[in-house]
Amino acid sequence: MSRDRLSPDAFDALCASHRDGFSLPQAFYGDPRVHALDLERLWRRRWLFAGHASRIAQPGDYTLFKLGDDELILTRNAQGEARALFNTCTHRGSALCLEPCGHAAKFVCPYHQWVFDADGELRSARNMPDDFDKASFGLRRAHIRELESLLFVCFAEEPPDFEPFANAMRPHLKLHGLPRAKVAATRAYELRANWKLMAENFFECNHCPTGHPEYCKAMAGITPPPRVEDREAERAHVETQRAWVARRGLAQQLSFEAGGWFHLNHMPLRPGFVTQSLDGKPVAPLMGEHTAYEAPAFAIVAYPNFWFEAGPDVAVTLRTLPRGPQELSVEAEWLVHADAVEGRDYDLERVMGLWKATGEQDWALIENNQRGVNSSRYRPGPYSPASEGGCRRFVAWYLDQLRKA
Repeated sequence: MSRDRLSPDAFDALCASHRDGFSLPQAFYGDPRVHALDLERLWRRRWLFAGHASRIAQPGDYTLFKLGDDELILTRNAQGEARALFNTCTHRGSALCLEPCGHAAKFVCPYHQWVFDADGELRSARNMPDDFDKASFGLRRAHIRELESLLFVCFAEEPPDFEPFANAMRPHLKLHGLPRAKVAATRAYELRANWKLMAENFFECNHCPTGHPEYCKAMAGITPPPRVEDREAERAHVETQRAWVARRGLAQQLSFEAGGWFHLNHMPLRPGFVTQSLDGKPVAPLMGEHTAYEAPAFAIVAYPNFWFEAGPDVAVTLRTLPRGPQELSVEAEWLVHADAVEGRDYDLERVMGLWKATGEQDWALIENNQRGVNSSRYRPGPYSPASEGGCRRFVAWYLDQLRKA
């Protein structure tokens, strides 16, 4: 067996060893050969969330997006169109952009000074003959799409169809006015865990009652109120928030079965909570088409790396990227109205409060999970049919991606 790649027989045997309704065999959570297969057959073939479009607000702005050994320059051309260019010079392969973000009228190779424009076209090739065909040596492109100021990229030559996702999400996202939003805060985390353990954690709330007290305090339906009269009040409040969604002609929920790799849900808050904050009170000015603090929380999940939750005054994006068999980067961004002024219109700690607490609780749980999975005595355990169906669905989707040669 190759040290770097799984043989077809070994791969078939590993997949066959998975028992439906159970977590994955240990190798899926740490074997470097499985990690390489994940990158090749899944991550480089799927649409990946890259961040809010304010990263490249103006022509010439750029930011880097890294997956494995590949790195993309995300930028805008003179017409304002988003571009994703491989950060490798077509002369002898040097990286072009060395800083993680910045502004460049042209991309100049630091090695031999070949010059490229924001469309990737080669404009100058120093010391090449007069008849050199510059048109044949433009930068390689990846696919990029912009959906309500959310950027998605795909490394595949032929990407999956993006339109079902875009068409399903657009009317919901429009409510939140993301093109008129700004990033209030960004927090980056490096986790010692396989990316699939985070995915499984996020696709179940079995751990929420003990793992996320702040989140459970804010969200209806996770843990019942202790008093009967409070349960009745919560049921009435849930119906009021569902009616708010229905009046706008929006789906309450779109399941993974309908779309394959994405899901959306409007999630009612508890009575007394008008947004996802620690105390339930507003944390920032209203965004988008919201005219009052009366909407439920709105959530999107898109395999393999995008999580999104929004209320009437703040939106939170989570972007995950695998960095190794047991290494994972997570980036959280909090978005508020573009005109909001910190210190006057919002307090940053209050804006971040609920999801900073919830996220950091999850990071500890996920790393603890990896620590136990690494044990010589780890064996796959059963998912709860009542509360961990999302894990089972994700694992089935994941294995299907790997089986696609």
